[in-house]
Parts: sequence; C-alpha cells; structure tokens
Amino acid sequence: MTVIKVLNKPKLKNPLFIEGLPGVGNIGRVAVGYIIEELGAKKFAELYSKHFFPFVMLYEDYRIHLLKNQFYYLKGKKRDIIFLVGDCQSLSPEGHYEIANEILDFVKKFGVKEICTIGGLATGEIEDKPSVLGAVTDEKYIKKYKNCGVEFDAGKKVGYIVGATGLFLGLGKEKGMDGICLLGETSGFPIVTDPKAAEVVLDSLMKMFHIKIDMSKLEKRVKEMEKFIQKVEDLQKKALLQISKEGKAPVKDKEELRYIG
Repeated sequence: MTVIKVLNKPKLKNPLFIEGLPGVGNIGRVAVGYIIEELGAKKFAELYSKHFFPFVMLYEDYRIHLLKNQFYYLKGKKRDIIFLVGDCQSLSPEGHYEIANEILDFVKKFGVKEICTIGGLATGEIEDKPSVLGAVTDEKYIKKYKNCGVEFDAGKKVGYIVGATGLFLGLGKEKGMDGICLLGETSGFPIVTDPKAAEVVLDSLMKMFHIKIDMSKLEKRVKEMEKFIQKVEDLQKKALLQISKEGKAPVKDKEELRYIG
C-alpha cells in the first residue's frame, strides 16, 4: 500500500513537476532540496509506502522519523512548480512502479503536463568538471534546452536509467506527460553526495526554467544534508543485511542494489 497524505490543496498554474530523490551521488536530492530551501517552497503532501525500508529512524536520541517522500510547491510568475524530494526510493522493482504511478496520478490532478527528473550517472572516475547529460521523451526538448549546458548523448554512455528518474518519464509519457531527465556525472564509488555534480545540474536547471537562486550556500547545505542522507543509507544497508539473514529476501550482487536515479 502506498498512501499520499495531503496537507493542503494549492491552486497551481500549469505546474512543472521536478523530481529529486536520493540516488547515485544524491544529486537530485541535493539540487532540488537546495532550491526548496532557498526559495521557500511550501510542503503540501507526504507519501508513505510499504515498499520503503521497514524501519523508522531515531534522531536527537529519541525522536522517530518515518521514511517518506514529500511534495512542495512554488508559485511563479508564468507557471508554478511541484517539487518531489524524499528519504529513499522503493526497496523492490514492483514498488518502483506502484509508487511512480501513484505520484504521477497525484500531480496530474494539479495539471502537470511536463516533468523534469534529476539523477546521477556513475562514470567510475572522479569528475573534476562533471557534465550534465540529458534524455528526453520528445525531441522538441533538445532544441529548447540546447543552450542550457545539457549534452544530449546519454544513450552513448548508458543504455538504461534505473529507478524513479527513468520511470517517471517512461510512465509519464503513457499518461500524456512529456519531459526531460538530467544526469550529473559522478564517480559512483563509494556512493557519496557529490556537490560538484549537484552544482552543474543546478546551473542547467536555473537556465532551463528561469530559476534564480544564490549558490553561495550550497557547500554548507550539502554538508547538512549529507549527515542525514548518510544515516539513511547506513540504516538501509543494515536493514538489507537483516532481511537477508531472516531469509525474506536474498541480497544479491551489490551492483543490483545501486541505481542511477
């Protein structure tokens, strides 16, 4: 079961949907989280799912935190934006499909027709000057965003996009939504937050959607986010090990537990 708890229902004008969930380099999570903080986007819904890891986090030594995804909105002059950030993605392939469909159906009710997803592309090397690679549902986006620092040759470097970053576009297309995926190049080993890749993706986002934000606080915000994200990842690894010991689900090759999105 996947549940979306609506806190309030904003009236939005031709909203753009931007996804930034944790993944390789945590690029989407950092980039979208930074925009939300800097521009004061307002939370209006939360998503909980049985497909997330089966634990609650304890912080400040006693407070409980249930893993969730969160929806924020930002009012703009010409159009509004819905942002999605969260603590994690699904534990299972079935969960990815269920959650992605629930989210797409939810944002479609607000009039979303265009999607932008953000993820990381593991290159296996430390990137001093990471590139932003793009994949689209329609060629019109190549012409539209060709001067925004995006290289539209992702297919030459990766044959597929795993997780929410790819599924939102694929399933969204079936529901009448077009969109673009931005992949920031990152080492991918170990899986740690990559502020350089997040910065170049943010730069492209600002050009594409005419968003103006102060980038001077990015390094500080990355350090703040990294502590929480790392704690979630550590707990997920422990949970996977525990699940495998109990015989409920085998932990296969580590590569199968990693995803681009």
